[in-house]
Amino acid sequence: MSKIAEAAERVVRPIVEANGVELVDVEYKKVFGTPTLTVYIDKPGGVSLDDCERVHMAIDAPLDELDPTQGQPYNLNVSSPGLDRPLKTARDFERKIGEKIEVSLYAPVDGEKKFLAVLSEVRGEEITLDDNGKTVTLQLKQIAAAKPYIEF
Repeated sequence: MSKIAEAAERVVRPIVEANGVELVDVEYKKVFGTPTLTVYIDKPGGVSLDDCERVHMAIDAPLDELDPTQGQPYNLNVSSPGLDRPLKTARDFERKIGEKIEVSLYAPVDGEKKFLAVLSEVRGEEITLDDNGKTVTLQLKQIAAAKPYIEF
């Protein structure tokens, strides 16, 4: 996470939570050549456009006061993380217990580097997958990428 995103996260987290939603991530990067600060929010059942607008209005002035980009212009977006958002934290994985996820590892475990399996448990920084009756336990630090499996 960039220093700009970290500073913005410290300011917006209590505001986002006070608005009844969870702060999922704060990202600062160029989008179509324009510096953009994106605040990702979520809540059970998903977020609405009204939720995004309410949070945007609540964090706009505090971010202006913080001036995370030191006077450089940027776009501010508030968004839901989306259905296929990568799973990064233990909390992200907890939301997906009982669901099928795709996991890619930095190094093979039991000869496998990729898993498409049901997430059965999360304990601290460790997850357990049910891979067609075979149980696989992984540390979050072993995971290069993970995301929900979306069936059409």
